[in-house]
Amino acid sequence: MQYYSTNHQSPDVSLQEAVTHGLAPDRGLYMPERIPVIPKAFFNNISEMSLPDIAYVVANTLFGEDIDSETLKNIVKDTLNFNIPLKHVTENRYVLELFHGPTLAFKDVGARFMARLLAHFNQKQNSEGKVVNVLVATSGDTGSAVANGFLNVPGIRVFVLYPKGKVSPIQESQFTTLGGNITAFEVKGTFDDCQALVKSAFIDEELNEKMILTSANSINVARFLPQMFYYFYAYAQLAKNGKSLKHVVVSVPSGNFGNLAAGLIAKRMGLPIERFIAANNANDVFFKYLQTGEYNPQPSIATIANAMDVGAPSNFDRILDIYGNSHEAITTDIHGYTYDDEAIARTIRDTYRSTGYLLDPHGAVAYRALVKDLQPGETGIFLETAHPAKFKDSVEEIIGGKVSIPSKLAQFAKGEKQTVKIPASFSSLKKQLLNTK
Repeated sequence: MQYYSTNHQSPDVSLQEAVTHGLAPDRGLYMPERIPVIPKAFFNNISEMSLPDIAYVVANTLFGEDIDSETLKNIVKDTLNFNIPLKHVTENRYVLELFHGPTLAFKDVGARFMARLLAHFNQKQNSEGKVVNVLVATSGDTGSAVANGFLNVPGIRVFVLYPKGKVSPIQESQFTTLGGNITAFEVKGTFDDCQALVKSAFIDEELNEKMILTSANSINVARFLPQMFYYFYAYAQLAKNGKSLKHVVVSVPSGNFGNLAAGLIAKRMGLPIERFIAANNANDVFFKYLQTGEYNPQPSIATIANAMDVGAPSNFDRILDIYGNSHEAITTDIHGYTYDDEAIARTIRDTYRSTGYLLDPHGAVAYRALVKDLQPGETGIFLETAHPAKFKDSVEEIIGGKVSIPSKLAQFAKGEKQTVKIPASFSSLKKQLLNTK
């Protein structure tokens, strides 16, 4: 299958080229030339299937023309060596816990899949042993998931760019203490600055002549598309538990919108989702688009749901592309809500007191939006994208109690922080990259 740029000013490319280069030469995002539909018979037996089995069917439907069956099965199996449980919270509302992977965040799925797929392509085409350099901007969990997903993968070097002082200490420790083939750039700026630096690197001729560059942000098709897997698995768990499947609504905490874009493609592939909810924090650019039809990127605002602090979401272009730029079609399938820190904190505290379920700030945004939007007779799922312990200080202050730290997180905190401090300047980043040994 070929992949085209959302800007339509670059030639179509193969999956291998799309994954290896990340961003198209015209700065557009790659999309598959068609979205194949999974046969309806698949859903008749989905409740009896495991997560890797479901993911393989979905992956093979989309990537089967480009990757042999055995390789794809191994990639999927190795990626998904942890569970993604659906749990009942209250009434007709369920939570999909996406924090049971190595770094306790939803991005473990996409990052691990991409790492294994890129390693496969690199080994296949690279007889000279050239190093592929992965650039990733992070507002929190992307950096840790990518760094750990690619840690010690032969032939790949990772550079994580993150905004100084704007990620939680635990998140920071997950990608600044690894060493090896992982380098962390501590940028004096915002996440949007980090994302802009990464995009600038991909169009710099000198850099691209001297280095093989790719991105592991959700701008890369191999990062965002695998996130479809857990939407199908959530549906399977509803079916297995005998819950109503007629009107399923999914609420997604939305920052850079890769997660939502993946869900929308899952819907196009045949997953019976009634509609999606785009749950925003105070960074409400997409919410305003839904209300007005006008998209006006803004500088990001720092919130307690920091992984969603994005003022210029890259994957907005993919959502426009999926719907042919139709505002009417987008608002039919997607409802939007936006909440400030006070509302997020109140949701965490009230939900914990009334149900005993502890939300992280991002899941709290999604849960609040689901409660607001869900109608009688509908079944609601919201995504809990990270373990609340990753935001320990904030959550403890909100609930007035202690949050236990899982052993996986505690291990990261013991490591020594190693970063390269740079200003939000492309010339500074370029200098550091060219001097990397």
